[in-house]
Amino acid sequence: MNQKSLWIEGLSDAIGFLGGALLGFWVGRLLGLDISAEGYGHSALGGIVLVGLGGGLGLQLARRWRRAQAQKRNEDT
Repeated sequence: MNQKSLWIEGLSDAIGFLGGALLGFWVGRLLGLDISAEGYGHSALGGIVLVGLGGGLGLQLARRWRRAQAQKRNEDT
């Protein structure tokens, strides 16, 4: 792997994870789940779960996007 592809891999992973985590955070807020609620009540745990799931899904979407881009490049050559 060259330096550019490693840079793209890291950047797309970070963007996917952060975007998914933020989406999970805001969905939680809309559902009344507050990740920063005091203690570890149902509201805080639900918010933490949604942020974690959102981050993981965003990361997986970023990796699928990269695979699709690599396949497209391979088909073009």
